Amino acid sequence: MSDDLRELYQDLILDHGKRPRNFRAPATANREALGHNPLCGDRLNLYVTVDDKGVIQDAAFQGSGCAISVASASMMTEMLRGKTAEEAAHLFDYLHNSCTGKPADAAGLDEDAIDRIKALAGVRDYPIRVKCATLAWHTLQAALKNEKKVSTE
Repeated sequence: MSDDLRELYQDLILDHGKRPRNFRAPATANREALGHNPLCGDRLNLYVTVDDKGVIQDAAFQGSGCAISVASASMMTEMLRGKTAEEAAHLFDYLHNSCTGKPADAAGLDEDAIDRIKALAGVRDYPIRVKCATLAWHTLQAALKNEKKVSTE
């Protein structure tokens, strides 16, 4: 990866970490889960509104954590609108595989989502940070299954 691209990705993470999008608790949420990473103290409540056709209409979060954790939650909530649970699961798989250095299938993903996930995937060089980047996504999986809590222990 070029230094310019690496810097662009770092800027994206810093921007979302400092000014998270969708940092709120929507009254319309019908799925919710608490995510916690006890190793570093990241903690977030994720709120998802799924319509009767199974399409995510809204996603938001509240909580605290490191810049990577907050940025990941912020970018994830932006990517989820209009997606089904299956599409959200595909995004999760792509992110998780990208962050852990495994082959990642980008088929069907839009370029914006791929770029955002590539920004987060830089954590693969710092294994202790993978849980920071994936916490919101594990919490999403729990919320969509109506599980209330997830821990990355």
